[in-house]
Amino acid sequence: MNIPLSLSKEKIKIVLLEGIHPQAIKMFAENCYKNIDVFKTALSGVELTKALQNAHMVGIRSGTKISAEVIKQAEKLIAIGCFCIGTDQVDMEYAASCGIPVFNAPHSNTRSVAELVLGTTIMLFRNIFPKNFAAHRKEWQKTALGSHEARGKTIGIVGYGHIGSQVSILAEALGMRVLYYDIKTRLPLGNAAPVSNFEELLRRSDIITFHVPEDESTINMMNAEMISKMKENSYLINASRGKVVVIDALAEALRNKKICGAAIDVFPREPGAHDEEFESPLIGMENVILTPHIGGSTLEAQENIGLEVANKLILFSDRGTSEGALNFPEVNLRPTENAHRILHIHENRPGQLHAINQIVAQYNINVVGQYLETKKQIGYVVLDIDKTFPRKQLKLLREELSKISGTMRTRILY
Repeated sequence: MNIPLSLSKEKIKIVLLEGIHPQAIKMFAENCYKNIDVFKTALSGVELTKALQNAHMVGIRSGTKISAEVIKQAEKLIAIGCFCIGTDQVDMEYAASCGIPVFNAPHSNTRSVAELVLGTTIMLFRNIFPKNFAAHRKEWQKTALGSHEARGKTIGIVGYGHIGSQVSILAEALGMRVLYYDIKTRLPLGNAAPVSNFEELLRRSDIITFHVPEDESTINMMNAEMISKMKENSYLINASRGKVVVIDALAEALRNKKICGAAIDVFPREPGAHDEEFESPLIGMENVILTPHIGGSTLEAQENIGLEVANKLILFSDRGTSEGALNFPEVNLRPTENAHRILHIHENRPGQLHAINQIVAQYNINVVGQYLETKKQIGYVVLDIDKTFPRKQLKLLREELSKISGTMRTRILY
């Protein structure tokens, strides 16, 4: 698939859904991308297909599902930007098979999530929400019963990546002891200490907080058996992925007073729209803090995410830079200087680079830079050729490159 050679920035169509922060739109405009369609909500079905009909780049959050069928219908699409951390809403493998990189913002809302976790930690230890509900019922529960300081307590962090390590720093600043468990070897920050296995973390922690991705190893990892191993009178927080905690098992443990309370921000099934009713067996439990997947939903985080993902899409469009793509070979490229840049995305099979170089040699082209990266089934070759090569022949050159068996897409920047 080819983008027309003469397509200018002003004609590249960008579709942004779900109320992406205005700073992203501003960044696109400042870089001469002005053909932008903005939607405040998620779209699906025919509406989504219609919106993406002529789109070259699309920006979404967690509510829009970019399935294989959606990608098939969006024939001009060259890149997908997830203005959030998660990418479960995109068929990553199919996008890769079409040579479409998917970008996200893995770090921009780290602080926001960490602050929510620390906030709910204090609320749980102080037994604030049951007292809050009582006050709304006109009951005056002025008592220290069930309320504790966070200082001196042990927080167990499952997943010590960007968010988990930030929680660690903030928790230690409160005077908490920090333990963490991660399948990868990670250096501790401050006085945090790693534990050798998950069960040890459960036994030793006064509060457990999850900061893991969703994969085969984490789905239902906090099931009834694991909950039973938690320390008596402890608490649980999940602000990672909805399928990490078995909600029915958690509800049962709370009813049986195995644990004292919980704060849940993510759920196995979440409403797809504001008018869809939220259902959970945790509803009505006064010792449970329920929030609607808002861990990273602060104005500061949304602005940072908007800038981060917009910048990645711009760099891919302008330079071919794919750094930060999750399903695509990562290449960090400098701007072209006195050169035409050829982007060739192809199946990762033997002979592709040789075939490209053969065609280049036939045209007697002076190559001033060449880059090759592969990832799983995709190969990505970037060629910078001398700008003295006649522009009128670029179309013929691209047609020849597109005929190479296994080619997914080609593009020329000049």
